[in-house]
This record gives sequence, structure tokens and C-alpha cells, in this order.
Amino acid sequence: MIKNLVLKTINFYKKFISPSFGNVCRFYPSCSDYYYQSVKKYGLLKGSFKGAKRIIACNPFGKGGVDLP
Repeated sequence: MIKNLVLKTINFYKKFISPSFGNVCRFYPSCSDYYYQSVKKYGLLKGSFKGAKRIIACNPFGKGGVDLP
């Protein structure tokens, strides 16, 4: 139940908030897509940990590139 709420929140972010920033993500897939896929694949706890780790890595000094969950 909480997992579905998190996934719906990520979808809301991707649909309504993310477009206002433009396409500026350094990674493929984007951080929000990665977070969504991680939670869906690994569950709420491990997926959230992997998603948070990825968001922290997304900074101006990071390399970027392809990073699949």
C-alpha cells in the first residue's frame, strides 16, 4: 500500500513538476525513472535506498551516463 503511494507520488512529480525543469538530467534513465524502477523492482526499502543514493550522485561534479537499476 505504501509502495503504491510512493510510486504514484513519483508519477505525479514526473508529470507535473519535472517538466518545469527541462531535460537536465545527467543520467539515463532520469533520476525519477530510476527511483520508480528501483522501488518497483526491489521493493520500498531497498528501492528507496538505491533511489536516494542515485539522487545524491546527481550533482554538477558527477560523471552521469547510463545507470540502470
